[in-house]
Amino acid sequence: MATALEEKGVRAVLRGYRMSASKVREVLDLIRNKHVATALDILANTDREAALMVGKLLASAIANAANNHGLVPDELYVSVAYADEGVTMKRFKPRARGSASRIRKRSAHVTIVVDRMPQAKIDVLRAKQASEAEARRTGRRSRRPGRKAKVADQAQEALSQVATEEVQTSGDQESLIEDVQPTQAEVVETELVAEGTSEAAEIETVSEVDKGAE
Repeated sequence: MATALEEKGVRAVLRGYRMSASKVREVLDLIRNKHVATALDILANTDREAALMVGKLLASAIANAANNHGLVPDELYVSVAYADEGVTMKRFKPRARGSASRIRKRSAHVTIVVDRMPQAKIDVLRAKQASEAEARRTGRRSRRPGRKAKVADQAQEALSQVATEEVQTSGDQESLIEDVQPTQAEVVETELVAEGTSEAAEIETVSEVDKGAE
């Protein structure tokens, strides 16, 4: 008898699968309440024997929803997924001193139900798909800058800072040279003073020569 959750969706059932229900449940827990595309990707990358069977059963449920009920596969998610214990076959194997040991060959009944996602989640999914398609079309990727990009930005910032410091240092040196170098007026004045001193020395020398001649 179908439960209330199963009545809302489309189901696919596999009965008598030759594996214990506990092993199948470990795989079903991975895809429950997931989008069908995400669930199929998870099953394709799961290294468990039951993953292949669960993937085929999920594909059957999606096909039932699309072909029998007219639902869009991209709008479906795994609403219900469970495994019940099936028939257990009992076998025996001989052991020491003529005794026997029991072997239990278990089976499971697996049920997967897919249903249409709420409209709010469908709108979010459509917007995400549209943005990804636009990014692929324009050749851009919306992702965070990686470690290499951060290192490059830091290096560029360091180079800019060094260049700024060099410009400031060169400006300080030029101002210091300007302060040390005399102006043109000071140079002319110094030359005139030097010429006047030499002329006075020549006049004194001539006067002394004249005195000696007398």
